[in-house]
Amino acid sequence: MTDIASLLPALMARIAGRGTEPGACAEGLSALERLSGGANMESWAFDWAGQPYVLRRAPSADYMAGRPFGHADEAALVMAAAAAGVKAPQVVGVLEEADGLGTGYVMRRVAAEVRPARIVAAPPPSLLADLARELAHIHAIPRCAIPAAIPLMDTAAALAELKARFLSYGGGRPVIALAIQWCEEHRPAAADPVLVHGDYRMGNIMVDADGLAAVLDWELAHLGDAHEDLAFGCMTAWRFGALDRPAFGIGSLDEYFAAYQAAGGAVVDPARFRFWLIYRTLWWALGCLQMGQAWRSGADTAVERVVVGRRTAEQELDLLLLLETEVPEAERARPLPPPPPEAALAYGEPTNREMVQAVRDWLGTAIKPGAEGHGKFEVAVAMNALGIVIRDLGAGVRAEDKALAEAALAGEVRLGDPGVLARLRRAVLDKCAVDSPKYTALAAARAAWGV
Repeated sequence: MTDIASLLPALMARIAGRGTEPGACAEGLSALERLSGGANMESWAFDWAGQPYVLRRAPSADYMAGRPFGHADEAALVMAAAAAGVKAPQVVGVLEEADGLGTGYVMRRVAAEVRPARIVAAPPPSLLADLARELAHIHAIPRCAIPAAIPLMDTAAALAELKARFLSYGGGRPVIALAIQWCEEHRPAAADPVLVHGDYRMGNIMVDADGLAAVLDWELAHLGDAHEDLAFGCMTAWRFGALDRPAFGIGSLDEYFAAYQAAGGAVVDPARFRFWLIYRTLWWALGCLQMGQAWRSGADTAVERVVVGRRTAEQELDLLLLLETEVPEAERARPLPPPPPEAALAYGEPTNREMVQAVRDWLGTAIKPGAEGHGKFEVAVAMNALGIVIRDLGAGVRAEDKALAEAALAGEVRLGDPGVLARLRRAVLDKCAVDSPKYTALAAARAAWGV
């Protein structure tokens, strides 16, 4: 493991000075702490010479293999966005191989709230308009200011790649297969390309009392359809329980679109917006499966990866709720099949389920109270993983149905066919109840479907 504390001082001395010049508050490194979260990259907060910074990094160049651009280009893009007036972080330096810290860059740390639940619970009055404005500004950044390495997205090729990934993961999830088929049939004509942030959502923005303070995480940026950015933050997963506020969990779509257009953004096309809402929900469903695959292959052994891998069920539920609006009313009114029988009470020696429960309880009482920082986050993730196992051992629910998925991909089965919607409703309810029982959309779906 890289000793970040021992290597950071030389890096900071190179890019920011030693802190002994006139006006410096202090000398040296302090308050080093790994920040929780971050599905792909590490983020470390620290102080240098009394000033707050964040290191964003991948542990090695190998970790960046297959990505369309590296951290140097990402840093250049963040600087270009800031120069264009976007509330992007201030980049102060890019890692070099000799630094021994992998690849990444250092930014000035912004003092603001990043936790989605807190932002959604009490958003500043201007926040929705701020989000719309910043997105319009991002989309207006001139092509000449964007690093050449930032790729142009071809929607047909991207959809084909999603389909290939789905098949490589087994191709057995019918709802994902139906979503792929729907996207293939509804793919819009190419749009005039703009800079797309690619990950514009709660969790990647910072907010203070005055509104939006910073836009983070530019690693998925590309040239493409502005509607992709508009839709991504409106996915159910990124609204953090605020199902009645479809725009980022803080407002209505009409307000959001009006503010975007008032800030210079193009007129929003509802059909194009719907395509990208379904496409990016599909994209994240496969992204969750990919996390589990990364753990299985040994590329990333963090327990967080296997837990995120089980969040695929959330996206399948969301996809079904999106797709079923086009199904005939007679099928939407069809009763669901009964749920599987509950597990029988155990007797005799402890069962596997009971043993896992004992370990989970021990983590919660003996380990979690003494953990700190990222370690406490990791214990919570481990407990979540064991909770999934406990529920799974009792339910015996599987998401895979390869025959139905293959028929859906081939267009031989449609969601509106007799009994298909009811069958899949039962399947996604049961699977999500095992993997993500607290997912807000699960309770909403049960109510909507009369379960």
